[in-house]
Amino acid sequence: MTPEHAKSDRYAAEQKKLRTVLKMARNFLAARDYKSAHARCMEALQTDPNCGEAYFLLGVLTSDHSNFGKAVELFDRALSAEYKDADLHAQKARALLGLNQRDLAVTAVEAAILASPEDAFTLDTIGVVLSRAGLHERAVRYYEQATEKAPEMAGYFYNLGAALQFMGNFEDARAAFTRSLEIEPGLSKSRVARVSVTRQTPDENDLIELEEAWSACRPEDVDGALQLAHALAKTEEDLGHPQQSLDWLKRGKAIKRATLTDRSAEDTACFEAAKDLASSLNIASRTEAEGPIFITGMPRTGTTLVDRIISSHSEVTSAGELSDFSVVLKRAVKTPGNLVLDPGTLLAAKAHDLEELGPSYVSSVRRTLGVEGRFTDKMPLNVFFAPAILAAMPGARIICLRRHPADTMLSNYRQLFATSFSYYRYAYDLEDTARYVVQFNQLIRTYETLLPPDRFTIVDYETLVDQTESETRRLLTHCGLDFEEGCLNFHESAAPVATASATQVRQPIYKTSLGRWKKFLPGIDGALNILVEAGLIDPAEMS
Repeated sequence: MTPEHAKSDRYAAEQKKLRTVLKMARNFLAARDYKSAHARCMEALQTDPNCGEAYFLLGVLTSDHSNFGKAVELFDRALSAEYKDADLHAQKARALLGLNQRDLAVTAVEAAILASPEDAFTLDTIGVVLSRAGLHERAVRYYEQATEKAPEMAGYFYNLGAALQFMGNFEDARAAFTRSLEIEPGLSKSRVARVSVTRQTPDENDLIELEEAWSACRPEDVDGALQLAHALAKTEEDLGHPQQSLDWLKRGKAIKRATLTDRSAEDTACFEAAKDLASSLNIASRTEAEGPIFITGMPRTGTTLVDRIISSHSEVTSAGELSDFSVVLKRAVKTPGNLVLDPGTLLAAKAHDLEELGPSYVSSVRRTLGVEGRFTDKMPLNVFFAPAILAAMPGARIICLRRHPADTMLSNYRQLFATSFSYYRYAYDLEDTARYVVQFNQLIRTYETLLPPDRFTIVDYETLVDQTESETRRLLTHCGLDFEEGCLNFHESAAPVATASATQVRQPIYKTSLGRWKKFLPGIDGALNILVEAGLIDPAEMS
């Protein structure tokens, strides 16, 4: 054998071994055996220090551990080693979302699409990135492809159902959730999702299945227990049993709360920093309203309803709930930590030239969502940034929702927020929720005093429901928009709604949610007393 042939044989053997090692690494990664996957990747790199696939797999492993910055570095290393498959671009996009870099994530996911992905996992990942970027209609297409290629994957059907729900296609969403449960009966999030889009009745309900799932839930599956408790609570409330509903919420939330650190001191510091920001910034009145329209307030107080009303205007597009402004501010002031809402960032905004942030924010929204003209941003947490927003964008307008404090407290407590989102940690305890409501109302009273009313206005949910046309006209005037009849027919809009109100805002305005808290008496008396002591409700209302 010639030296050339021997060298060629060694190379072929090394490549065969490399392929075997990489296949093993992929299998270990799929099984979440991260230690073994890491070892195989390192073995691959010993064979070929420029192995792009090994760097890619290490990036996925690192991303799975939420180290998104390091993951992006590894994905870029894989790219430089000529590994440019669709799965790399999709996983890089996912990591960039973890870094709150939505604009770059959308660019990466477009690269994944251009690479013509074939495998179900990558197609599903593309759907996830598009969904989280607010591009729900496009996401449906990739979820459908993923379920066609891997009809045995329950999670893909769940993702499809969620996207269909956002699009208002509730029947197909229910079918997708049902298919998910047929494949994996223990998938709690699918059972919860199906209950959320289905009115439970005495003749047709999921109560027995939910109770069986609760009994079978493993002690370590804290999030699953929380999800099931919410589904049971919703079912009992639909069946006319408010106290049983409340009992399920308390059980599920107590299990989850026991695993979390308390955030109440941080919340209080954020409220105080926002007040300080409002008193420190000199925000002038401005009659021209040509900028973005921010719809803020506590969740479940009508923010989605107002967003639908305003965005039904021919000159306005809904951009959904965006974190873009908080991300732009965080990057500008360079405060430490991963959270975009923290006291340090709010306080640092006082010393920053905020007007330079406005163009960056608008550019980010337009680039990733393709939005032209005026748009709404209905992220509730933007209420903390209201002074900074007005300072950054003189043409912007802010609408802040306020609802009866007891209904606000109860609706937040009843809501199943994303478990990874620490800002809503108050909602795991009813009395903590009441204290949060008190601080929110104190904040917006401060805003009423300090912020110019032609740029910041409060709308009471009850008034909007009772006097819809006059309030709609007032809000449109506040935003510098002429009245259009279509704004009163908001429920006819086909635009996606990626919030818990996806079902409600596709109906005409109704009044059944007013005073809902009274059905839960006396089970919520302790929390109501906190609202009474703060002067937010009259004790006579509790009788």
